[in-house]
Amino acid sequence: MTTLTNRYDFAFYFDVQDGNPNGDPDMDNQPRIDLETGHGLVSDVCLKRKVRNYIMMACRTPEGQPKEGYEVFIKEKAVLNTMIGQAWDDAEKKSSGENKKDGKKDKNPQVEMAAQQLMCARFYDVRAFGAVMSTGSSDSGGKKTAGQVRGPIQLTFARSQLPIVVAEHCITRMAVTNEKNAEKERTMGRKFTVPYALYCAHGFVSPFLAQQTGFSEEDMEIFWDALLNMFEIDRSAARGLMTARRLVIFKHSSALGSAPAADLFEKIAVAVSDGVTPRSFGDYRLTLDGQELTERKKIVLI
Repeated sequence: MTTLTNRYDFAFYFDVQDGNPNGDPDMDNQPRIDLETGHGLVSDVCLKRKVRNYIMMACRTPEGQPKEGYEVFIKEKAVLNTMIGQAWDDAEKKSSGENKKDGKKDKNPQVEMAAQQLMCARFYDVRAFGAVMSTGSSDSGGKKTAGQVRGPIQLTFARSQLPIVVAEHCITRMAVTNEKNAEKERTMGRKFTVPYALYCAHGFVSPFLAQQTGFSEEDMEIFWDALLNMFEIDRSAARGLMTARRLVIFKHSSALGSAPAADLFEKIAVAVSDGVTPRSFGDYRLTLDGQELTERKKIVLI
């Protein structure tokens, strides 16, 4: 694995047509929205969930098992403390600092750090996004923890380029849920969609944190692939048509970086065709330093 030595900043543009990109459970699962401006929002947690789903499908052996180093820690029905405890047990076996006074194991920081390193090595999302692993499981010897890891990849909320309109649709179902409702001909429901919106999320990659977690250049390439392809394997009628449109990556020449991220993001301009209410990506024009962005993935050396 090649050590990550460069800082990265990136802008990720994606759109949605007739779908709900990220429902807000506090708002009856309506699309997330900035209540002051009306702009649509997609949480960083939502985007990372899709990256994790891509990793689980793309980084598998022919037998369907995760490749070594590409397991996913945060997944459906995962028992986190069990996985942390397994890493602790493995680290303890390898540790020469084991001490069994009064029948108890010495829960020293060296074992916890070794467990943390094992978690980073096993789980892609831990070494990419970080994790809180201080909850741990307990046994007669004490609590098994792996501390906290701050991930090298940090994402912002995605925000739509223009205020969105949330459309509410009434839907019907010919079947009923239980016998009590058998006399009814149908049941009613609602779903919410965004007719069209173009969103942008910003992200940052720290090589210093990457060295701490073992996040490599190869891991970085998989992350770029995940951003560009994650919507293709995450289709849902509720989410409509979601598409990754542009990924602009600013690769710095050093670990500390060559320019502020905000200055780099301001090089990208998004314009709407005059007099048009956007209903497709073709209604927008994206430029970088005045030049039209036509590549899905654009790497800019800084």
